[in-house]
Amino acid sequence: MQLIVIDGQPLARMIAVQIKTTETGKYTGETETGFNYLLRSEDLAYWKPSNLPVIIVLHRTSDNTFFWKEVVDGVGEGERRLQFDKQLDVLDSGAVDRLAALTVPKAGFGYYVPPLGEGEEAIVNMLPITLPDEMFVATTAYTPKQAAAILLDSDEPARFDWAIKGETFWSFHDPRTSVCRDIVDPDQVEAIDTRHLAFHDDADERNNFAFLLRQMLSHQTRGDLAWSKDRKLYYFKAKAENETRTYYYDDSKKRTDADVVNVTRSKVDTSRVEFVRHHAFEARFECLHDQWFLVVNPSYFFTINGFIPHSYPAALLAGKKRLDKSASLRGQIIMWHRFLTEADRSAQDLFAEANSDPRVKFGEPPVVELSTRVPEDVWGTPKKSAEADEDDNLDLWKRSA
Repeated sequence: MQLIVIDGQPLARMIAVQIKTTETGKYTGETETGFNYLLRSEDLAYWKPSNLPVIIVLHRTSDNTFFWKEVVDGVGEGERRLQFDKQLDVLDSGAVDRLAALTVPKAGFGYYVPPLGEGEEAIVNMLPITLPDEMFVATTAYTPKQAAAILLDSDEPARFDWAIKGETFWSFHDPRTSVCRDIVDPDQVEAIDTRHLAFHDDADERNNFAFLLRQMLSHQTRGDLAWSKDRKLYYFKAKAENETRTYYYDDSKKRTDADVVNVTRSKVDTSRVEFVRHHAFEARFECLHDQWFLVVNPSYFFTINGFIPHSYPAALLAGKKRLDKSASLRGQIIMWHRFLTEADRSAQDLFAEANSDPRVKFGEPPVVELSTRVPEDVWGTPKKSAEADEDDNLDLWKRSA
C-alpha cells in the first residue's frame, strides 16, 4: 500500500501496489516500444473488488527497469492481458501526476469529466430528473412474465413502462387508457403522489422505483435505442444493415453531429465489413437526498452488421476507449443529454403533435469548478491517428478471436 504525497504533504489517498520481479528475460511480445503481461486469474479476482486503485509494478533486475499499470479489465485471455507502453508506463518521476490522478473519483454516484482548455470547469455525468407529479398503482393477478405475454398477444401495441412487484402494478401512465387495462383490476386503479414512492424510507421500495425509471427510459427511447441485456447498456440502433447513422444536435456552442453508428471496413477489401460500432451508455438511477439522477457512463456496443452482436467485443472496446480523452467524454455526455431531452424541446414547438403520455425529464448535467486539472495523459495512451488505432483494434480482436 502506498500513500500519496504531493509537495511533501501526505494526503489521505492510497494506492494498492503489487510488485512482480524477474531477474532476466523478455516479457511476452516484447518489442522496443512495449510488451504484454498476463495477470493470474486469482490475482485479478482478488483485486477487482478493491475499494482502492490497484497498480502492478514490473521490475526486471537485469536492466533495472520499472514499469507500472493500473489493474483494470484488460483484453483477451478472459480480460487478463495488460498492454504496456515502454515510454508511457515507465515508473519514474514523470509518473507522479498519473499516479496521483488515480485517486480522482471516476465512479460511484458520478465522476468528474476533465474539462477542456485550462481545465477549471468540469461537468458531472449525472442528469437531474424531473418526475411526473402523480403515478398510478393497481392490483394485478399476474406476474411480470404473464403480464408481458398478455400484452404481446393483444391487438393493441404493447407497452412496458410499468413494474409489477408482488400483486401491485406501478406506472406513470393511467393503465385504464392503454392496453395495460388487460393486466390490472380497473376498479382498483389509484392515482398517488409520485413522491410517496420515489422517496420512500424503505431502500427496497426506492430500488423498485429505480427499476420503474429504467422501464420508463426504455419506453421513451424505444424508437432509437436498443437495450443489451448482457452488457447492461443502451445503444443506438442501426437504421439499415452496414449503414452509418449520424445524429445531429446542438452542443454548448454550435450545431454539430456524431456518427452514432459507425461502419468499419477492411483495409484490404472495402466491400467487407469488419465490425459496426454503436455509441452506447450504461444507465444507473441514484437518489441523493430529495433528488433523483440518471448517471450516464458513455461506452460502445459492437455488432457485425448493425444488428447481430459481435462475438469478440472486448478487444474492440478496449481499443476504442484508449482514444477517449476528456474532450471526447465531455462531448458524449453532452450528446446523450441532448438526445434524452430532444422530445421535451420538440414539445415546446407550437406546431408539434401533442403527446399526452407522462414523461420523465432530464436536466442539464451539473457544472463544477475544479481548483486543479486532471492530467490529460491519465485518460490512456497518447493519441494516435484514428486510422492507426482502428488498425490496432482489428489486429487485437483478430488475435483474441
